[in-house]
Amino acid sequence: MPVDVPTGFACFPEELMHSPRLWVEQKYRRLVSYTPMARGGHFAAMEEPRLMAEDIQNFTRTVEKRKRKK
Repeated sequence: MPVDVPTGFACFPEELMHSPRLWVEQKYRRLVSYTPMARGGHFAAMEEPRLMAEDIQNFTRTVEKRKRKK
């Protein structure tokens, strides 16, 4: 089923399953960001909390900017 809400996707290299951008775009129709990460895996929040937090903050800023423009 497609997802129609603003979405951010962080792609960690050591994740159990790799998700190419094309696959992500097919599922998440309003993909705001797709970030290939330098390191980390399935437990990214524990392994690379700073990278993940920065990506979430960037995603949030982008969504907020788009909301203000409307």
